[in-house]
Amino acid sequence: MTQHQRVRQQLHLLEAQLREHNLWQTTSPAPSAFESTQPFCMDTLEPFEWLQWVLIPRMHALLDSKQALPQAFAVAPYYEIALDATHPSRDAMLVYLQQLDALFIGESN
Repeated sequence: MTQHQRVRQQLHLLEAQLREHNLWQTTSPAPSAFESTQPFCMDTLEPFEWLQWVLIPRMHALLDSKQALPQAFAVAPYYEIALDATHPSRDAMLVYLQQLDALFIGESN
């Protein structure tokens, strides 16, 4: 399995977890939410919104167009800080984010 295939598979698993934990939204945030200049749109989107509306679609777009994937990619550390330790979905989601990050360790694109 290629790196692109592994990344796509992990994105599907991440989406499934968001849905399973009732974190998947049916309505997109306002267009202005995507104009943020902050990393992870932290001033305009909640952490799980950023996954759904920014990371997952952008990664799929890279994969669909067969472009090089980012290097030194890591989102789990942000979520370790951004999500309150008592958030009921925190631990489960961190596992999937760490697995996604692991796909970019030591890979050359």
